[in-house]
Amino acid sequence: MAGMSALVMNIFVPSLQAMADWFEADYGLMQLSVSGYLLMNAVLQIFIGPISDKMGRRPVILWGTVIFLIATLGCILSTNVTVFLIFRMIQAMIVTSMVLSRAVVRDLFPADEAASRIGYVTMGMSIVPMIAPVIGGGLSEAFGWHANFWVMFGLGAALLWLVWQDLGETAAKSGLTLGQQFREYPELLRSPRFWGYALACSFSSGAFFSYVGGAAFVGTEVFGLSTTTLGLYFGAPAVGYAFGNFISGKFSARIGVNTMVLAGGVIITFGMALSMLVFAVGLGSALSFFGFMTFVGFGNGLTIPNATAGALSVRPYLAGTASGLAGAIMLGGGAALSSLAGALLGPGTGAWPLLWLMLLSAVASIAATMVVIQRERQLGGLDAAE
Repeated sequence: MAGMSALVMNIFVPSLQAMADWFEADYGLMQLSVSGYLLMNAVLQIFIGPISDKMGRRPVILWGTVIFLIATLGCILSTNVTVFLIFRMIQAMIVTSMVLSRAVVRDLFPADEAASRIGYVTMGMSIVPMIAPVIGGGLSEAFGWHANFWVMFGLGAALLWLVWQDLGETAAKSGLTLGQQFREYPELLRSPRFWGYALACSFSSGAFFSYVGGAAFVGTEVFGLSTTTLGLYFGAPAVGYAFGNFISGKFSARIGVNTMVLAGGVIITFGMALSMLVFAVGLGSALSFFGFMTFVGFGNGLTIPNATAGALSVRPYLAGTASGLAGAIMLGGGAALSSLAGALLGPGTGAWPLLWLMLLSAVASIAATMVVIQRERQLGGLDAAE
């Protein structure tokens, strides 16, 4: 469940330029299949959490996967870019599985242990963005871009079967009406700690989403990489992400959520600063550009599971609602930064606009984490009402 959304976002990215050529569309328009998809993910998460708190996790995941399968067939059969983008936005329904995989974990475990468990789950999930672009680039070069969407359809059908067979209901259904459930949002939005965790996660992952929006351009236009080679390099952040999630799984319960979130932001900032230094002295290359992206993955491997567990633990009885709202904030920011990265890059810019955007996003993540730490000092480290 946790991995499908990452696969749907990543597998076809090395094919973006080829898809733009096939549809006879501009790269910037084709890039909406990434930023627009992220924006739809954000919008959907506002509704997914409260609905799952009311109706249960299982039925929401099942219906979301069915709609995803229909939309994927629509993408495959599209003959113009407008129709394709419409079905691509509907594909975002697969986010139900990712959001509610975290809520399922939080249903079963207390906060620090949930962070550890989420770390292990996302460590497994991190294999997906590591290998999906490699497979997607190779499939596109051999069989055309449609092959990537057939893979999505096959794996989506397998997920539907697995959830139907194996996932029981983990949530105690809320006694509130759906309208009352949505009215719980202000309680979360008034919490400085919730905002701190959500924004720390949003800006940290925003560094990665900026990369997703701009890396295909940098790889093909700046460094002249083939689709297959770009797919191989594109998975570099996932290598760091797997290691970061392993560290989260092993140490979050012992070290604490806040320390791990802060460390993640610092690592991303350090990696981007080093990359910019290499470019500034004239040694920038495809290897250095993509190699330093492992710092982005590593930092996110520390930040995302811990900030997510923190956000879900501010109000444990609103775990589904909090998961949806935090995810909406994260992906809304990601969509904006991904789109901005695509807009800033152009002939003659090189990789600099993307590097600056990623650095500033990481610094903002550190600032948001400091808000959480300061607030918890005021509360004496207790999960008290805010």
